[in-house]
Amino acid sequence: MSDSVRIFYNPRCSKCRLTIDILDDKGLDTSVVEYLKTPPDNTELTEILQLLGMEPRDLMRKQETPYKDNNLDNPELSREQLIQAMVDNPILIERPIVINGNKAIIGRPPEKVLEIL
Repeated sequence: MSDSVRIFYNPRCSKCRLTIDILDDKGLDTSVVEYLKTPPDNTELTEILQLLGMEPRDLMRKQETPYKDNNLDNPELSREQLIQAMVDNPILIERPIVINGNKAIIGRPPEKVLEIL
């Protein structure tokens, strides 16, 4: 088990706060990334998608305004365009994302993070 876990986190999100509580209860050294203030770049987001085993649209919050405003449901958009849309509009990124070594999971529900600890 890695001694450092990263969480991509929004302090206004109840699922994020509950997920951090779980990590704290486990006594893990957790690196917290407030991704709305410090969004991942293209390379990092591509790596996160690979760890999650997801495609970009699977990680998107489709109810957010930028999703609709930028027509991100357009099937013509490339993987790179969708990743760039999340870099440009980090509110689109589903949360919380927890990374432990070479494993990652979305903490929905928060207890799912136990699967990678």
